[in-house]
Amino acid sequence: MMIQELSYIGIGSPRAEEWRNYGTQVLGAMLAQDGPDGAVRLAIDDVNYRIAVHPACEDEFLYAGWGVANETDLHTFAAHLRSQGVTVHWGDQQLLREREVAELAWFEDPWGTRHELSWGKAATPLSFSTGRTMRGGFVTGDQGLGHIVFQVPNIEKANEFYVDVLGFRLSDRITTKHFNVRFYHINGRHHSLALSEFPGHVGFNHLMLEVEHMDDLGRLIDLLDSHDVEIMQSLGRHTNDLMTSVYIGSPSGLQIEYGYGGLTVDDLSWVARTYTRPSYWGHKHSEIAKTQLPGIIKPLAESIV
Repeated sequence: MMIQELSYIGIGSPRAEEWRNYGTQVLGAMLAQDGPDGAVRLAIDDVNYRIAVHPACEDEFLYAGWGVANETDLHTFAAHLRSQGVTVHWGDQQLLREREVAELAWFEDPWGTRHELSWGKAATPLSFSTGRTMRGGFVTGDQGLGHIVFQVPNIEKANEFYVDVLGFRLSDRITTKHFNVRFYHINGRHHSLALSEFPGHVGFNHLMLEVEHMDDLGRLIDLLDSHDVEIMQSLGRHTNDLMTSVYIGSPSGLQIEYGYGGLTVDDLSWVARTYTRPSYWGHKHSEIAKTQLPGIIKPLAESIV
């Protein structure tokens, strides 16, 4: 009984339509069939879609979709959540059709962020082709979509929920005078989730997509000027997961980390470490990044601190 992958994510944005070009011509994803509400949906492998950008009045993170192995695991996990005092809702047939999953249960974390657990997400073998010319594709498979980073007001309280209740396993942490971040794995990917402390706020920082070839990371960087996409952090290599990556802006507030060469972990031998700097080299914040909040961030309502 465990979460096994980051399966999909959904955001809302008044600029959802811009993701048709951004997602394909910049990121290299494939445009999938629109959602019933007109959501722009993107595939990065043979799973029919993994990223949904719903039309909305403001930029917002809507849900994280986590995959479990099968229906037995889903029902066992839902019962476990209820035993921990978490309110669990079951998706109706309309929601199952929209998410293209066999079964789904959803709940919220202590600050109202929605998480969906599902099994049986639809996939079509040999269906994926990149949205632009690329040497290869994306690293998914048993590592899932990539990783996501949430801003949380209290990292100790968040750690209790995500580790003790949801079962995420700590990979390591980075602590500096500027930030306190913990990284968690659920499969071989070094982290599928990271939590970054931002007192008084809750939000979504970035989505990481990993490519199979360094050349496709380089090509992305070459494309940014012609697509008027901002670099938020320059090319660099992280200390903990060894990812070589660049952070770029998106049409909808969140950043995309586009990376190559991430570390995989083995729970039989993995030991969590503490690092005091995030990168060996690079990852310098651009001037625009220094003046903006990091992602889709909202002040926390006092009643749920």
